[in-house]
Amino acid sequence: MPTSILAVDAHPADMEFTCGGALALAVEEGGHATLLHLTLGEKGSPTLPPAVYAVQKRREAIEAARRLGAAVRFFDYPDAELPYTEEAALRIADVIREVKPEVMITHWGGSDERDDQHAHYLVNDAIFYAALPAMRRDSGPAHSIRALYYADSWEDPLHYEPDTFMDISRTYRRWVHACSAYQLWRGGVETFPFANYYRALTVTRGAIAGFRHAQALRAASRQKNLRAWSER
Repeated sequence: MPTSILAVDAHPADMEFTCGGALALAVEEGGHATLLHLTLGEKGSPTLPPAVYAVQKRREAIEAARRLGAAVRFFDYPDAELPYTEEAALRIADVIREVKPEVMITHWGGSDERDDQHAHYLVNDAIFYAALPAMRRDSGPAHSIRALYYADSWEDPLHYEPDTFMDISRTYRRWVHACSAYQLWRGGVETFPFANYYRALTVTRGAIAGFRHAQALRAASRQKNLRAWSER
């Protein structure tokens, strides 16, 4: 288990739902986990104005991180408008140099969500920038991660094939407790049954790997080139 994990998502709840049990496991084994939310997902409520829902999502994200034992950081990009720019990638690279993770987790590139797609490519670019010694930044010296993984999300299905399974049986209840900090998990925001889906997914992935509950990841080294769709 890595001693330090940085999980970067487009919206609060994305990484908690998909790999929060693995983050909690790293913490329980003496490591450190950090969540970086690039937007607040403030346009996701069918009833609340974005400014109001943004306050709720930030509060929920802080509480979810606390329950996981993770640190949490926020960027200020607008929901549904996450830019794929060098400036955004460099901001993430700065966090990488500050946090110095061994492992990173983010969205798979075959996503149905534009923000998720951009987060995927931003993180890949940021890892490159963070590791460049000649890239002088106030955030500190160059840092290279050991591995990058992509999370197992229902919104990122295209060509996704997991190859890494984390036994979260020990942290399953803690993970569910953390996810329940979000109204999105408890219901009343979207019609998709997030809680039912992701709890069942831990059983399915666990059955494949021989665990009671597991969360799956895909190693970046297996990624196919899906970048042709997007230009800066």
